[in-house]
Amino acid sequence: MSKRDYYEVLGVDKGADQKEIKKAYRRLAQKYHPDRNPDDDTSAEKFREVSEAYEILGDGEKRGAYDQFGHAGVDGQGGGGGGFGAGGGDFSDIFGDVFGDIFGGGGGRRRGPNAPARGSDLRYNLELDLEQAVAGTSVDIRVPRHIGCDRCDGDGAEPGSTKETCPTCQGLGQVRMQQGFFAVQQTCPTCHGGGEHIKVPCHKCNGDGRVRETRTLSVKIPAGVDVGDRIRLNAEGEAGINGGPPGDLYVQVAIKPHPIFERDGRHLQCEVPINFVDAALGGELEVPTLNGRVKLKIPPETQTGKLFRMRGKGVKPVRGGAPGDLLCKVVLETPVNLNDEQKDLLEKLQKSFDDSNSRNHSPKKSGFFDSVKKFFEDMKP
Repeated sequence: MSKRDYYEVLGVDKGADQKEIKKAYRRLAQKYHPDRNPDDDTSAEKFREVSEAYEILGDGEKRGAYDQFGHAGVDGQGGGGGGFGAGGGDFSDIFGDVFGDIFGGGGGRRRGPNAPARGSDLRYNLELDLEQAVAGTSVDIRVPRHIGCDRCDGDGAEPGSTKETCPTCQGLGQVRMQQGFFAVQQTCPTCHGGGEHIKVPCHKCNGDGRVRETRTLSVKIPAGVDVGDRIRLNAEGEAGINGGPPGDLYVQVAIKPHPIFERDGRHLQCEVPINFVDAALGGELEVPTLNGRVKLKIPPETQTGKLFRMRGKGVKPVRGGAPGDLLCKVVLETPVNLNDEQKDLLEKLQKSFDDSNSRNHSPKKSGFFDSVKKFFEDMKP
């Protein structure tokens, strides 16, 4: 099944800058997060697709390769399903090997069959609570990966056994096949490009030189990380081949939905319900912040939807700068489950409004109905 265009997945233009790409990813990641869509079977797949698109477009080098070659230029670097995925690779090696196989080796930069090769990079998707992301923390993660076999020291041969030159390709790692007028060079099916044949494969790794291991790593999360940020752990990826260096592990940050706050970069937002008495007469409320409770003064005649800004109560960005603000949106709550006495008091209050000039008490309501009346009068022939 063909992949969708990464720009289309994030809903951005090809000329979008990194700020626009990150903003689009943050919005879609929150929209499709499985915790917010527990009954939607497609949300996890959409979340994975959005994360994969951001991993490519959010990295300048990978984005350049994708713009030039499309998905072929970044295959294997987009993570994939589960908690981790393989990546890495040299694009000149990729295309050099392709054209070398067809035309017999010629223009690309080619490695020898037994040359050391760097291990693949891995990605681990890490979900954090908002409090962990804001304050910073240390998290233990379990990462499955390939490591060098300690029985054969990565050689692939059973201790005491030796390797011999592959009899099929004579150590070249490639075989040449004649098809009519064309000569096609392919990877040797016997040694799989290694150029050597193992007489007795290592009993532990079956001749691969690497074994699968799940390792527990401690990851230090800096304060202020946000959705889409990546933490690089050097040399914690897949083991190299033929003595090559290991790859790296990239820990990709996602943030779980919070029951009170929503984050927008360095700012936080929350809704504060108030009753109509506090809205009309004013009052003082306690509102939560990530550092404890603070007092919020509500002035008289406050309307629903009004925003109050509490400066410095947001998030200090991971890359430095002043902390953001907390934006509190007051929402007027209509009282429910009234008893007879309360209903009688409200009816008396309403009557007092009707007996006086209602425009003084509800100017928006009066203005709205005046506009409605004029609208219908203008429609008369």
